[in-house]
Amino acid sequence: MESSTRRQATRQKLYEAAVTLIAEQGFSATTVDEIAERAGVAKGTVYYNFASKSVLFEELLRHGVGLLTASLRDAAGKAAARGGSKVDALDAMIRAGLVFIDEYPAFTQLYVAELWRTNRAWQSTLAVVRQEAVAVVEGVLRDAVSGGELSEEIDVPLTAAALVGMVLVAALDWQAFQPERSLDDVHAALSLLLQGRVGGGQPLTGKA
Repeated sequence: MESSTRRQATRQKLYEAAVTLIAEQGFSATTVDEIAERAGVAKGTVYYNFASKSVLFEELLRHGVGLLTASLRDAAGKAAARGGSKVDALDAMIRAGLVFIDEYPAFTQLYVAELWRTNRAWQSTLAVVRQEAVAVVEGVLRDAVSGGELSEEIDVPLTAAALVGMVLVAALDWQAFQPERSLDDVHAALSLLLQGRVGGGQPLTGKA
C-alpha cells in the first residue's frame, strides 16, 4: 500500500500536471495519458488516485480553492493578532489573494473560466468551494459592520463576492497585460478601492 504522504505527493504531481495541461489546451482536449506523462507516473497511477479525469479535475478545484481559503483565513487571523481593524484584515486578505494568484496563475485562470460554465459535472462542487472562500470574507465584513467600521447598508454577501472577484480579475489582468507592475503596486491600487478613496469619498465605511 502507498503511504498517505507518498500518495499526497503523487496527487500533488497529478494536480500540477492536470492544471498546466488543461490551461494550455482545455479540459476536453486533455487526456489521462498526457496527464500521467506530464506528472511522470504510469497511467494506472492516475486511476488509482482518481476514478476519472472529471473526478481528478473536481478534486483539483477542491484542493486549489481550499489553499486559497486557508490563505485568506490565515491573513485575517494575522491581521487580528497584530491588533488591526477589520478593514485591515480585508486588506490583508486582498494581498493574500494576490500572492496566491501570483503563485498559482494557471489554476486561477481555470477557476475563473469554470465559474462561467453551467454544463459541467462539477458545477455543484464549484459552487460549494467558491462559497467557502467567499464566506471567509463575509465573516470579516459582518464583524466590521457590527463593530461600526463599515456601514450597515452594505450588502455583505454581494460585497464579499465583489471583493473576491475584484482580486481574481485584477490579478489576471495584471499578469496578462501589466506584468511589469509589482505585487506591492497592484496591492496598493486595490487597497485604495477597498478604502473607498478612488472618488475622494469612503463608500464602504460608515465614516465621512
